[in-house]
Amino acid sequence: MRIAFTTFAILQHPYGHAAVQEFDDRTPAVFLEAENSPGFIDRAKEEIGSGSTNFDRSWGKWGRFCVPRFYQLGREATTDQRASTLSLWQDLPSVFRFVYAGLHSEALHKRSDWFLTPQWPTYAIWWIPDEYIPQWKEACDKLEQLHDEGPSPKVFNFRRCFDSTGNLSDLKGSLHPTGDPTPTGKEAR
Repeated sequence: MRIAFTTFAILQHPYGHAAVQEFDDRTPAVFLEAENSPGFIDRAKEEIGSGSTNFDRSWGKWGRFCVPRFYQLGREATTDQRASTLSLWQDLPSVFRFVYAGLHSEALHKRSDWFLTPQWPTYAIWWIPDEYIPQWKEACDKLEQLHDEGPSPKVFNFRRCFDSTGNLSDLKGSLHPTGDPTPTGKEAR
């Protein structure tokens, strides 16, 4: 078993706007850091030259791009305001260490500068069988399920996570020096 991890946020302005340009400029370096992190397996990447927006691009084995119901804004290159990722990791500590360290952690500290305050989960985690590739639609469904039902063995967050057998997992002490798996305390439900 391995971990599927998706993120979702809504920018305060469409891509290309000066207020969110710093976020957009940081993204390639954060992706590169993720790809070089221990425990990283793969991430959804669009096929080069396949479309002008995420909604038009071909995502190959990751399926057709979509967004959860929380997003009701633009879908064109000049109106798109969502930021989404979908990745695969070997285990919970690996993805946690990436999220709360390095460039990604720096970006988390600036999220209120770039993103709307969420009323939905900003990420979801779930276990998948080895060799299985989650689809964008599945990622959206998991975010919505986490919002509607809260954490469970089917989908969870770092505050309340589960091992691959469905038992609550205690990450304290193994992830963050304070023993708190949510150092910001602002984790979405």
